[in-house]
Amino acid sequence: MTVGAILFGLLTGSVIGLTGGGGAIVAVPALVYGLGMPMAKAVPTSLIVVASSSIVGVLPRLRSKMVDWTTAGTIGVTGMLTAIVGARVHDMFPEKGLMIAFGVLMLVAAIRMFMPMPYIDPDTGAFTGRRFAKGIAVGAVVGFLTGLLGVGGGFLIVPALTILMRVPMHIAVGTSLAVVALNSIAGAIGYFDRLPAIDWPMAITYTVCAMTAALVAGQLGRKLPNNIVRYGFATLVVLLAGFVFFETFVLQS
Repeated sequence: MTVGAILFGLLTGSVIGLTGGGGAIVAVPALVYGLGMPMAKAVPTSLIVVASSSIVGVLPRLRSKMVDWTTAGTIGVTGMLTAIVGARVHDMFPEKGLMIAFGVLMLVAAIRMFMPMPYIDPDTGAFTGRRFAKGIAVGAVVGFLTGLLGVGGGFLIVPALTILMRVPMHIAVGTSLAVVALNSIAGAIGYFDRLPAIDWPMAITYTVCAMTAALVAGQLGRKLPNNIVRYGFATLVVLLAGFVFFETFVLQS
C-alpha cells in the first residue's frame, strides 16, 4: 500500500501542478480502487491531499502575482460554506450512486478539456457587481461538489473564470489553485468526525508525494504547450471514468 500511495500521490500532484486542478479526479478513484479505501474515508483523505498540494502549487504563482485574490476570495468564501454542507449530506447518498455521479463528473470534465477553448477578450477592469454575482454562483456549486464528492473543482473553476468572468488564463490557473485549497480545507473540516478514522500514515505519504510532484509539475507546466497538458489530462480522465463505470456496473453487479 505504501508503494501505491507514493505512485498515486506523484500522479495526483502532477495533475494539480500542471492543470491548476483536477487532482481529486485522480485521487478519489486511486484511493477507492487502487488502495482499497471505502468512499467514506477516501473523500476526506482526498480533500486533505488536494488542499495541501494546491497550497504548494499556488506558492510559485504568488511571487509572479498570478492570483486574483478578490475573485478567489469571492468564490472561495462562498465555496467554503457550501463545501461544509456537501460534506454533511454525504451520508444521505449510497456509495454506488456517489461513484456514478463522480464518473459522470469525470466525463463532463474530459469533454470540456477536449473541446477547443474559445478566445475570450480578458476583462482587466473593476470587480463589478455582475462579476461578483457570478463568483458567488460558481463558488456555491463548486463548493458543494467539493464537500459531497471530494473534488477540488479546479476543472470547473478554470473555465468559469476565463469564460464567465473573463479572467486571463495565466491568472485563472493560480486563482483556481487558491480556491481549490480553500474549498478543500472547508470540505475536510466538514468531515471532522471521520478524521480520526483516516489511515494517517498512508494519507501523509500520499500527501507528501503529491505536494512534491505539484511543486515540480508547476514549474514544468510553464514550459509545456497548453494543448499537450489539456489533452493528456482529458485522456487520463476518460480512462479513469471508464474504469469507475466498469467497476460500478460490471464488477459490483
